[in-house]
Amino acid sequence: MTHSALTDDARARRNVTVLVMAQGFLGAQMPMIFVVGGLAGTGLASNPCWATLPISMIIIGSMLSATPVSAIMQRFGRRTGFFIGTIGGALGGAVGAYGLYVASFPLFLLGSLLTGVYMSAQGFYRFAAADTASDEFRPKAISYVLAGGLVSAIIGPQLVKVTAEAMVVPFLGTYIAVIALNVIGSVLFLFLNIPKPPVPSVDAPRGRSRLELLKTPRIAVAVICAMVSYALMNLVMTSTPLAVVGCGFDNGRAADVVTAHVLAMYIPSFFTGHLIARFGVEKILGAGIAILAAAGVVAIQGVDLENFFVALILLGVGWNFGFIGATSMLAGAHEPHERGRMQGLNDLLVFGGVTIASLASGGLMNCSGGNAQAGWMAVNLAMVPFLVLAGGALIWLVMRPKDDMA
Repeated sequence: MTHSALTDDARARRNVTVLVMAQGFLGAQMPMIFVVGGLAGTGLASNPCWATLPISMIIIGSMLSATPVSAIMQRFGRRTGFFIGTIGGALGGAVGAYGLYVASFPLFLLGSLLTGVYMSAQGFYRFAAADTASDEFRPKAISYVLAGGLVSAIIGPQLVKVTAEAMVVPFLGTYIAVIALNVIGSVLFLFLNIPKPPVPSVDAPRGRSRLELLKTPRIAVAVICAMVSYALMNLVMTSTPLAVVGCGFDNGRAADVVTAHVLAMYIPSFFTGHLIARFGVEKILGAGIAILAAAGVVAIQGVDLENFFVALILLGVGWNFGFIGATSMLAGAHEPHERGRMQGLNDLLVFGGVTIASLASGGLMNCSGGNAQAGWMAVNLAMVPFLVLAGGALIWLVMRPKDDMA
C-alpha cells in the first residue's frame, strides 16, 4: 500500500463524515447514561456513597476493553472493532434495562460494565479519523469527528426528557432507547473505508515496546494531559446531576446543565484543529488546562444555577482543548506499526484515570460533607493537584531542547 493511498484526504473526508455521524447518533447514548446513571443508582443502591458506581462501571468497562479492542482493530480493521462496540452498547442497555425492571443494583452495574465496551470503541473514532489523513489534515479530522458530539449533546439529554418517565419504572425507557440507538447506528460502519493494517512481514520493524513508548517525552506528556483532561471532566460531570438536584433544582434543570456542558465539549471542535495548526499543539493544551482551572474557580463560588452552567461550560471547553490537543500530539508521535500498541495503551491509561475519578466523584459528592454544597466544593477542590501535574508536565516538555522533543 502506497503512502499516497494512505494519505488520500478525499477518502479521509469520507471517513470523517461517517465517523461524525456515528459520533452524533451513537454517541447520544453516553450523555443519556451519564444524566440518568447516577440518579438511577441513587434509587437502587443501599448506600448513597455508591450512587455514581454505575458511571464508574462504564469507565471500568472501557478501561478493560481498550487494549483488546485496539488489538482487534489492528488485526481485523476499524469496522470490526466498531461493530463490537455497538454490540456491547446494545447488551449494556438491555442488561441495564432488566436491572432497573427487577430493581437489581448488581445487574444494573453489569449493564454499565458492558456499556463500557461501546465507550471504548467510541474513543477510537478520533484515531480512525487520522488513519487515512495527511499530516496537515490530521488535527482537523480529529477535531471534526469530536465535533459530531455536538449532535449527541442535543439528542441525548432531550431523549432523557422524553424517555425517563415514559414507563412505570423510572429511566427504563431511556435504556430501551439506548438499545435502539446501537442497533440502528451500527449500519453507519458499513460505509467506512479504512483499509485493514497490513500483516507485518517477518523482518518488519517491531517498533518500540510499551515501556519505551511511554519513556518518549512527547508521548508521556500527551498521555498525562489526556488523562488529566478526561479524568477531571468526568470527576466533575459525574457529580453534576447529583449536585444540581441536591441544591434544589429538578431533573430537567440537571439535564439542561449537562446539555450545556456537552455542547461546550464539542462546539469548539469546529475550530480547535485549526487553532492547533496555527498556534501549535502545546499552546492549545496549555489553554485547555487553564480553562479547566477556571471551571473549578467558578464552581466553588456558589451553587446558583448560573454557577453550574458557567462552570460546566468552561469544563467542556477545557476538556476539548486538552483532549484534542493530547490526541493530536500522540497521533504524530508514534509509527503506524506502533498504532495498535500505543493507542490501546493510551486509552487504558486514560480510562484508568477516569475510573479513579468517577469512583472518587460519588464519595466526594455524597460522603465528604453534610450537604450537597459541601460535596460539590470537595469535588472541585480535588482538581487542583492534577491540574498542577498536567501543567508542570507540559512546561517541562516545552522547556526541553528542540532536538530532544521526540
